[in-house]
Amino acid sequence: MEHSRERPIITLTTDFGLLDHYVGTMKGVLVSRCPQARLVDISHDIPAFSILAGAYTIDQAARYFPERAVHLVVIDPGVGTARRAIVARVSGQVFVAPDNGVLSLVLQRERVGACHEITNRDLWLPDASMTFHGRDVFAPTAAALACGMRVEDVGPEVNDIVMLEDVRARQIEDGSWQGRVLSIDRFGNAITNFDAKTFARIADAPFQLALSGGQVTEFRNTFGEAGRDLCFAYFGSSGCVEVGMNQASAAAVLQIAIGDSVTLRLNR
Repeated sequence: MEHSRERPIITLTTDFGLLDHYVGTMKGVLVSRCPQARLVDISHDIPAFSILAGAYTIDQAARYFPERAVHLVVIDPGVGTARRAIVARVSGQVFVAPDNGVLSLVLQRERVGACHEITNRDLWLPDASMTFHGRDVFAPTAAALACGMRVEDVGPEVNDIVMLEDVRARQIEDGSWQGRVLSIDRFGNAITNFDAKTFARIADAPFQLALSGGQVTEFRNTFGEAGRDLCFAYFGSSGCVEVGMNQASAAAVLQIAIGDSVTLRLNR
């Protein structure tokens, strides 16, 4: 099949859950405006209002989609305020989201083509709600982009995109680094922003990971290598250092929350 004839892809990442109508309503707008689009759900279970977890989730998933995919990301606690609605073109893909930092990890990882504010009200649904821009602003814009509209047509280019602070680990002293918990998956594994390749030595050298509820000093390659009561570090599929347990929740045991500070110390 020729690339030009492929059906466009629109992904959805939200904190809406599936209990209410919100996701279904957005999909209705998408298929009404771009009937040929393929809709792919990345997640609708981002913890409510967690911009950081949303940033982690879309960054992890987007890299496995082809060029020209349109990613609709709605974790938007500031809906209806002065926060901007934006479109970012990044490495051949397009991201439609609130300008609140939810694209921070994507924008740091990939080459950014351009970012534009969504000011073209011809794209919006009539009588746009102040509390549901996912339906009235973001979804129709994503549909138009998937159906071939240029990014430049959504509105003016902007260069001062909001970026979350401390999304990269930083060295605080010799042998110590400060990081954050980016997300917690449904199994209770805590994903940190310590890069697995950068800190590969923890696999065979002494270390301490200091978290809110205790320290982790053991490394395992995978869950089945650990006893049921051990909290351990491992290199996750995310490419990050993660903290987990064998068939139990490390987040619950160590009282870890998304955004928590984590200190990694490497012993000499």
